[in-house]
Order: sequence, then C-alpha cells, then structure tokens
Amino acid sequence: MMQSLRLRLVIGAVLAIAFVLLLVGFGLSRVFSTYAAERYRSDMSAIMDQLAASIEIRNADAVVTDEPSDPRFGLPGSGLYWQVVPKDGKVIRSRSLWDVELSLAALHDGPYRFRETLGPDGAPILVDIRQIEVETGQGNRPFTLLAAFDRKVLDDAISQYHGSMTGMLIATAAVLLAAAFLQIGIGLAPLSRLQANLARVRAGSLDQFEGEGPTELKPLVLELNQLLKERETAVERARARASDLAHGLKTPLTVLLHVADGLPGPEKAMIRQQVDLIRQRSDRQLQSARLGVEQMTQTGLASLTGKLVSVLKPVTTARGIDWDVRLDDQLTADMDPADLAEALGNVLDNATRFARGVIRVSAAQDEAAVRLVVEDDGPGVEEAGLAEIAGRGVHLGDGEGSGLGLAISADVLAAYGGGLSFARSALGGLKVTLSMPTRTSRRTRSVKE
Repeated sequence: MMQSLRLRLVIGAVLAIAFVLLLVGFGLSRVFSTYAAERYRSDMSAIMDQLAASIEIRNADAVVTDEPSDPRFGLPGSGLYWQVVPKDGKVIRSRSLWDVELSLAALHDGPYRFRETLGPDGAPILVDIRQIEVETGQGNRPFTLLAAFDRKVLDDAISQYHGSMTGMLIATAAVLLAAAFLQIGIGLAPLSRLQANLARVRAGSLDQFEGEGPTELKPLVLELNQLLKERETAVERARARASDLAHGLKTPLTVLLHVADGLPGPEKAMIRQQVDLIRQRSDRQLQSARLGVEQMTQTGLASLTGKLVSVLKPVTTARGIDWDVRLDDQLTADMDPADLAEALGNVLDNATRFARGVIRVSAAQDEAAVRLVVEDDGPGVEEAGLAEIAGRGVHLGDGEGSGLGLAISADVLAAYGGGLSFARSALGGLKVTLSMPTRTSRRTRSVKE
C-alpha cells in the first residue's frame, strides 16, 4: 500500500494525463485519417465525373474525348491512374497504366472503403469505382469507371501526421505533468507548514498551531489546538497532584525523623536510612511525573559534561584518577538539561566509585540517536551480570548507596525514548552507553506506532 500522499497524487495525475492524451491521440488519428481518405475519394470522384462526361460512342466504340489533364496520367507508373471498362468492347485506360489493365475480378476490399489491387509497378493501389450508363441510339450502354492512386501516398500522409501529432502530444504531456507537479506542490504546501508548526510546538517555541491555512485543514488545526489545551490541562493537574503528594509526605517524614532522634543508635540509623529511601523514591516518582511533558530543548553535551566533571574532580584528583573527555562542542541532545544532568551524573558518579586511574567520556551521533559513552578502568562486571545492573536496588562493588542511581538514569532516558546499555570496556572496566534518539528518529517511530 502506498503511504505517500504525494506519490498517490503523482501517479493519479500521470495516469489521468496518459489516458486523456491517448484518447485525444486516437480521436485525432481517426479524424485525420478519415479526412485524408475523403479528400482522395473526392479527387477520384472528380476524375470519374470528368471521364463520365467525356465518354462518346463513335462507330459503336466508346472513346474519351476529354481525358483528365493531370500530367501524372501521362507518366507510366506515376501513381495516379484511370480506366474505363465497357460491358463489351475495348478498355480505355490512362497512359500511366502503360500496358497493364486493371482486372475487376482482382479487386478486393481495402481500407477507408476503397477497393485494393496491384498497380503497374506491383505496388498496392487504392481504387474507387463507379457504374454509369451512356445513352446511345441503340439504348443505354453500361460502363465501369475506375480512378486509382498509390496506397503509399495516403499511408505516408497519415504516418507523417502521426509523427507530428506524437511530438505535439509528448510536449503537451510534459507541460501537463509540470503543471500537475506544481499543483501538487502548492496543494501540499499547507501540510508542510503544518509539519513545521508541529516541530515548533514540540520544540517549545509555539504554544498552539496557527489558524491560517486552507479551509480543509482548519478543522484539523482546531482539533490539534484543542488536544494541546487538554494535554496542558492534564499536565497541570498531574503536576498539582504531584505537588500535593510531595507536601503531604514532608510532614509525616519529618515527624518520623523527630521520633527517631529519641531512639537508640541502631534503631535511629535504621529509621533515618528508610526515611532517606522514601524521600529518594518519592522524589524520583515526582520527577517521573514531569518527564516527557516538558517542552523539548537541546542541551550541549560538552558543556553539561564539563560542569559535572568539574564537580566530581575533587574526588577523583585525590585518588589519582584522570578524566579523558572527547566531546564535540557542537554535539547536542534533545533533552531537558536537568534530566540529562541527572541521568549522566549517576553514571559518572558510578564511574568515579570504581575507576582506578582513568575515566573516558566520548560521544557519537548518527541518524537514529546520540550515544554518550562513559568508560572506566575499574574491576568491571562479569558478562552474566551486565543485564542486571540497571535493576532497582542492585548494588555494585561494596554495596554502598541506595542502588537506585543507574535505575533512575535508565528511567530518565526511557522517558525520552532512549535507553541505557552496558558492556565490557576496552579499559578493563565497565562501559555505559546512554542513547538519546534524535527528533527525526523520534518522529519516525511515532508515525510507525
């Protein structure tokens, strides 16, 4: 099934133009062929009229007193012939037939309602026939009049016309196709503008679609604007509920911390740890509530990574760990800076905990996604355990921390249509790849879905 509207319109235009021009060509061919044949028939009729008027009976023999004056009748095999055949008596013929007599029995049906036979040179000729009677003293004498011409003359005239007509039809087809392409381009231009406005809405530079455009698209624009309004209302409602939840949790958590202060050391530490876990998870859920609803922005990878590295450098410098950052200043990701900072920050923090001497950060981009790679030279993870790293509560190494860092990074990237993957690094440790799809690939995936 054809998915392209433009292709459908082009194929429809091509088929319509081809059908119309073929129909016109067939009609013009028939009209011209009939016209040319009738012109020759008229000429042959005029010759026979002159012959009929010139036949006289002298001494019981028929003679033509006034032969047609066309000089071709006097040239043997010239392509123009006449013949008078009495019912009984001597046949009278033009000099162009030379010593060949056209046999009435050899005539057969030819094109354009002519009769056909072979001429003096063996080439086909078309013959027009008329039966007449001439009055004499002994009564009427019947005669058969024949006027003929070379078939090739008529065929060549029609063929030449077909050649000229074909060239004209091809030129007409080219002009009509150009007009059809222009019309299709103009007709689909509003859809291109609508797509551009949709990209601006996604980028956050436009709140709603502009109402200008063809009448046929205005209902669609109105529906899209209404959808955006409903989406904005739903987002605001979700944010309000998330805010209410945050405020509702603060007070009970604060009370629990005060209660914990009056407990012995082990119980106090346990309650504080659990309260911290609740706060982390609630903050994560609150942040997830807004992921994917913020307007899409572009974040420079080199700038953001530099800021995160500068925060972590005091820790790594004290341990003798070097940073190898290889990022193009022009490389960007279609993510909110805060979301990307959280996703990348957790990965970089994990690398600083296990690296022994170097942490490498690099990135590459293709049509599908931007891929940010973080590698370290730490102990790494066995192949069998790579698939479990991003699970919630999974601890690496000494088991410090909540075990939510990489899981949170995976959630953030998933909200943007990306993901987190793990492999063994050439440095010997863990290789973490953050994949962030481009807007083009994200739009393509949405259309397929």
